[in-house]
Amino acid sequence: MAEETKTAERIDLESDAKEDVGELSQGQLMVRRFMQSKLSVFGGVVIILIYLVVIFADFVAPYYYDQQMSDGIWAPPTKIRFRGGKLGVYEAKTVLNEVTFEFEFVEDDSIFHPIKLFLRSWDYKLLGVFPTNIHLFGVEAPGIAYIWGADKLGRDMFSRVIRGGQISMTIGFFGTAISLILGSIIGTASGYLGGNADNLIQRGMELISSFPQIPLWAALAGALPQNMPVLQRFFLITIILSFLGWIGLARQVRGKVMAYRANDYTSAARAAGAGHMYIILNHMLPNAASHIAVVAAMSIPAMIGAEVALSFLGLGIQPPLVSWGSLLRIAQNVTAVIQHPWEMIPAVAVIVAVACFNFLSDGMRDAVDPYG
Repeated sequence: MAEETKTAERIDLESDAKEDVGELSQGQLMVRRFMQSKLSVFGGVVIILIYLVVIFADFVAPYYYDQQMSDGIWAPPTKIRFRGGKLGVYEAKTVLNEVTFEFEFVEDDSIFHPIKLFLRSWDYKLLGVFPTNIHLFGVEAPGIAYIWGADKLGRDMFSRVIRGGQISMTIGFFGTAISLILGSIIGTASGYLGGNADNLIQRGMELISSFPQIPLWAALAGALPQNMPVLQRFFLITIILSFLGWIGLARQVRGKVMAYRANDYTSAARAAGAGHMYIILNHMLPNAASHIAVVAAMSIPAMIGAEVALSFLGLGIQPPLVSWGSLLRIAQNVTAVIQHPWEMIPAVAVIVAVACFNFLSDGMRDAVDPYG
């Protein structure tokens, strides 16, 4: 009886959902379909949190990402303690191990440094505009809190991973935006014009896509002067990564537009005297917008992965800037990874970001077809 009751309730809920489909707009149906996928919602929330953290990286980071501290070379992650009703860390001292002849970090429980919120420390410009020295958390000197450990120069890994995410996530976003513009325009033009113009565009796309991506990216990135200003190099790397990223989108948009071109509303617009540009902007692109958004969400992790690969090979972002790829270059040494496993934290950041983007794109793909 209980099973039959649950089945009847489920059927009633499905019937109610189908009945109110006609009362909802297309956008509301898409939102409802997306919200049904908890994994996609989770991915979207995590992506928003990641972008908020990297946007306010200097506020969140307790230390300047390139600050070197000789007392913290290869320091392991600091253990957070609870003492006297406060969270904090013990003083860490280096002691020579007489067996291995290596310096080890030992806690001195007689000295306790409480973790403080909105602590004043090094100066920076919030959002690149407002000068301030307030940070989300930290400990007062001479205390040191390496929550994710330190690298071979005593630089805080937490601060470096956040700053590296600022570069990697930005390249993924802007690189996809450039590919989105190119792919949408070229794909729409190819599908709408057809004929010789379509053949010419498709052959050109096939020629470009025939080059292997990684060697081509490496060759273009390697051709950039090593003494180039870091900001200029950042934008050129973004353009290089966008060089091939638009082709897949252009082909998919072309297929959509070719289907839309045969519809009655397109013929009616032509009969009414509408020009090509009017039809493209008011009929072709709006109808393909949802599909373009899905492809864009799927392209961002590919852009992030390409930047990580280039920087890992030493052809991408150069010091003093850092990215997740450049941070992972240290992890090429197996011995360093075994002895200092926290050096692999940037890889975890890449995996989390890419996985959440994939979760988000899956939900968006289902939401595009809310009637399916």
